[in-house]
Amino acid sequence: MTTLHLTTERLVQLRSDARLERQTILEHRVRDGEDPAEAFAEVPDVDDFVVLALRDEMLEERGLLAEFGLARLAARAGGADAEIHRRNADRVEFELLREIALSAPPLTVAVWRAGQELRVH
Repeated sequence: MTTLHLTTERLVQLRSDARLERQTILEHRVRDGEDPAEAFAEVPDVDDFVVLALRDEMLEERGLLAEFGLARLAARAGGADAEIHRRNADRVEFELLREIALSAPPLTVAVWRAGQELRVH
């Protein structure tokens, strides 16, 4: 298993990319007629985008991206084994988020937000 190495420069670049993504989403929603205050409140924060990007990058580097995505889809499908798939995906995601928080303390609050719906007990 590889460990996440996140330099200050890389975090600055990831935040810049995330800021652009967030602004683009906000602009699109407002141009579609949504109340700007509502859109602003609903669109994730910059660091939330960074955490998800890092999570996906780590999944891809470890060869787990497709498997993780399929587990999330199977969990949403509601089949007999949906709960097993959800628990497995939650466990994998929790470990990745934990690694992100340990490697990048400034992202800890965003990691908490990303993991708040995970059930890992």
